[in-house]
Amino acid sequence: MFSDILITVDMDRTLTDTKSRIPQRNLEAIRYFTENGGAFTVNTGRSLNTYRGQMDRVPTNAPLLLFNGAATYHEGRYTGYKTIELNMQQVLELCRAEFPHLNLEVQALDNHYLFDPTPEFEKMYQGMKWGYKLAKVDDDLGPFLKFALFGNPDYDKIGSMYDYTAEELAEIDRIEKRIQQLWGDKVETMRPAPRIIDVQAKGASKGRAARELLQQLGRKILICVGDGENDVSMLQEADYAFCPADGVVADRFPKVCVCDEGAVADVIYEKIPEILRK
Repeated sequence: MFSDILITVDMDRTLTDTKSRIPQRNLEAIRYFTENGGAFTVNTGRSLNTYRGQMDRVPTNAPLLLFNGAATYHEGRYTGYKTIELNMQQVLELCRAEFPHLNLEVQALDNHYLFDPTPEFEKMYQGMKWGYKLAKVDDDLGPFLKFALFGNPDYDKIGSMYDYTAEELAEIDRIEKRIQQLWGDKVETMRPAPRIIDVQAKGASKGRAARELLQQLGRKILICVGDGENDVSMLQEADYAFCPADGVVADRFPKVCVCDEGAVADVIYEKIPEILRK
């Protein structure tokens, strides 16, 4: 029934609800879709480290697209990744000097590394049950895949990164522009939430990764679901794109129900039958 279709979906506030739980309705819909020939995967800014806890719950049947499309993971191993062509130590030292009020992390293939995190930031990591290690800027952390800057959390869930004042948002916008000024020929910046700046290799994107996977699998129709600024490339690349009604970019793309009600299930149960009838 769905043998021509690949669906790639964002994780936070798309597959999950606002409390970082996956609605049962989404899980049931994904099983129905894959059991009837569809290819389904998660296309997330998360690393393997922060996605791992959901791996056994989400019934994906295609390679995972991680780090905002900078890496693919399938059957227990990385099948490809794109590194930042900059000196990691120099980048981290400059970030600590210019943006000391933000929490700095490196998301590596094996783990997350934090540099002098605030107690609130560590508490958020612990609340989300994400593994991490404390590091120094001159430590060998492996391939330079991605780093991120976070505002200081107000509580111990990733949802805190969606809460902001106008002044704080303006400051984070300014810092994103500064990063682009410094290294824009080597990196892409993305905003998975208003108070997070993700930085990864130039040319890596969710949209590019989704389209390449469609071709690799020999499918014909790419359907993507996402809510945030870092999902825009994926939504623009899709043949059919959808956004939860409460998503940050919901004003730019066709909407389904809010994420708490099972936005991915809405796409599978309501939108795909309309697409196939066309």
